[in-house]
Amino acid sequence: MSANQLFEKIENSPSVDFGNIFNKSFDLFKKVWVQGFIHLLISLVVILPLIFVMYIPLFAIAGISGFEDAYGEYGGSGYPGEELSVGLMILFIVLILVVTMIATALQFGITAHFYRVCKQVDLGLSETSSYFMFLKGKYLGKVFTIAISTFGIALLATLLCYLPLFYVMVPLQLLGVIFAFNPDLGASDLIKASFKLGNKIWLVAFGLILISSILSQFVGMLLCFIGIFFTASFVYMPIYYLYKDTIGFKDDEESKQEDTLFVK
Repeated sequence: MSANQLFEKIENSPSVDFGNIFNKSFDLFKKVWVQGFIHLLISLVVILPLIFVMYIPLFAIAGISGFEDAYGEYGGSGYPGEELSVGLMILFIVLILVVTMIATALQFGITAHFYRVCKQVDLGLSETSSYFMFLKGKYLGKVFTIAISTFGIALLATLLCYLPLFYVMVPLQLLGVIFAFNPDLGASDLIKASFKLGNKIWLVAFGLILISSILSQFVGMLLCFIGIFFTASFVYMPIYYLYKDTIGFKDDEESKQEDTLFVK
């Protein structure tokens, strides 16, 4: 699908029904919750080492501070600990930004694959297990470009007194599912499409995302908190159906051929 075709489908898309999507989301979640849990575990395995790397400068700062205190006890002077601490703090801030963008990109790619699993299960197609299909080859650079763009958009919205963040939240959530089913489009076209669709269905989409997020966390906490790992993926169900009920897919045969090409 070309960018113009995608924009045209968004403009001509039908209205969405809150209750219908919410009910279908429960039905699909019962079929894909295991895959949702697996995708969450993969994300944790990939992202946790990055978080550990991010804290290395803090350990270095703590070590320098301890050395400086001990050195001072013996009457030493002239050790440039303060300058080093400031430098390491700057490095820590830079690392936070870099790690955040890398983690966002990895999470984005893994989530995009989960949307494809949702489609395969929903339409009764053959399931694939290429969890990293969007984190290699020609899609890797695009995933990082989108991650940097979304990080910048979210940061700008936050700096503008947080209120714009509620508006951009919907397009940024829709961006993942739009990318999942249109990965060959340019990053700018994908972002533009997400805002066009977000503008058209913002109120219903915001309500679905908010309610599904609260519900998934509440049910997870009722299940001794560890249940959050199993219910977290529920928030993606309404987003999937928001795409399906507005933009839609090709016929089943074309979908099967498309999915086969992605696995190769």
